[in-house]
Amino acid sequence: MKYTEEHEWLDIDDEGVVTVGITAHAAEQLGDVVFVELPDVPKTVSKDDEVVVIESVKAASDILAPIDGEIIEVNEALSDEPAKVNDDPEGDAWFFRMTIEDPSALDDFMDEAAYKKFIA
Repeated sequence: MKYTEEHEWLDIDDEGVVTVGITAHAAEQLGDVVFVELPDVPKTVSKDDEVVVIESVKAASDILAPIDGEIIEVNEALSDEPAKVNDDPEGDAWFFRMTIEDPSALDDFMDEAAYKKFIA
């Protein structure tokens, strides 16, 4: 797992597909999530493109593309059950899966120890 300063987690599988979600810390800061708008797929994105809109009782937030690539799948369950983001942010409540152009770009992100230090 890798982590961004925007409190996203990235999990890369053996085929090079990256699953993206938000951390438990981010979900806690958002409060109760009431709406999630996911992108159409497939969708080519560049780093920092707005990809997902999340609305909670506290605020609206955007999830940004953490890296250049193509979104190939979204978690449709979140459209019907946005509260999953609060229940399991680092598991079943992932937002999208993407293929990436440059796997070495993942080296720029924090590992779990560095992320824990970042949010401390």
